[in-house]
Amino acid sequence: MSPTRKIIHVDMDAFYASVEQRDDPSLRNRPVVVAWRGPRSVVCAASYEARTFGVHSAMPAVRAERLCPQAVFVAPDFSRYKAVSRQIRVIFERHADQVEPLSLDEAYLDVTAAKSGLPSATATAEAIRTEIRETTQLTASAGVAPNKFLAKVASDWHKPDGQMVIRPNQVEAFLTPLEVGRIPGVGQVMQRRLSDLGIRTVGQLRTRARVELEQRFGRWGARLYELARGIDERPVSSERLVQQVSSEDTFENDLLLDELEPHIRRLAEKTWNAYTRRIDEDHTRVARTVVLKLKTADFQTLTRSLTPPQRPQSLRELAEIACALRERVERDAGTRYRLVGVGLSGFVDADLLVAQSDLFDANA
Repeated sequence: MSPTRKIIHVDMDAFYASVEQRDDPSLRNRPVVVAWRGPRSVVCAASYEARTFGVHSAMPAVRAERLCPQAVFVAPDFSRYKAVSRQIRVIFERHADQVEPLSLDEAYLDVTAAKSGLPSATATAEAIRTEIRETTQLTASAGVAPNKFLAKVASDWHKPDGQMVIRPNQVEAFLTPLEVGRIPGVGQVMQRRLSDLGIRTVGQLRTRARVELEQRFGRWGARLYELARGIDERPVSSERLVQQVSSEDTFENDLLLDELEPHIRRLAEKTWNAYTRRIDEDHTRVARTVVLKLKTADFQTLTRSLTPPQRPQSLRELAEIACALRERVERDAGTRYRLVGVGLSGFVDADLLVAQSDLFDANA
């Protein structure tokens, strides 16, 4: 960990719901759920008033309605959310040259070399939050730390409308009592697996050897070993390279695996069209891997992927591989699926791929 690096993670507070409450005064101080109503819908965002009832994003809308019958459901309006996000991005760029958006409502900023001339990263984060409030009438929370991992954890510490600073000499004391569930990427399943090993806090995680964690959890184990020590050398990157192009659809009625082929082919066409448009704009990177995503009727997500010897070079190849990936789904034949998606990933430099192909041809 570089002690000289100064990273800010800014996270808008209940962003979509807050925009709705701002634009419609009748929604203020009421539990607002941003979602289309219906049995197939999921929650995009929930106001803090709704969260007190246990409602959260990605939850089925029908469950949110059961938890909070008095909630006001509002259909999402992404054009408005994107417009506000652009306003916020302008503010970020006044204070930092290196800005890495993660979504419409959060971003990392590297302010090691202060662009706005403010005396500290703490002062910069405060200024950013003030400007967001004055410009958009919305609130944001911020974390300030020596790296991205710590900054993201800190931004969630005093939500909403709060700020947390972790200085280099405070890292170990801050992390030691922290519940492992606070580590980004450690979900409920991983929490249970760690708990089975007697690991409930980051301090307990820190006592385990790297080799043990790698043996149990692979590369993620090595990552946990580093995070337990506050180590995260990832830079803030303004140019986030595309990792996947995909399309997905949720069905009105759940379908069997054998009934998915026409939908897979339709989504493969959407994905291929989006991919070829991107290739036309940027000739430097191409995709090698085909991904099939499925969600069962009980909301279990499955992904199957294949990287063929030669990258997919036509819609027909993409569709055939995506359909064939169904054979790798080990589920009862009666399992029904509510969603299917088709993606292209494994992006690599096109020149490197050509060079590798030439090398194999030369050695043939």
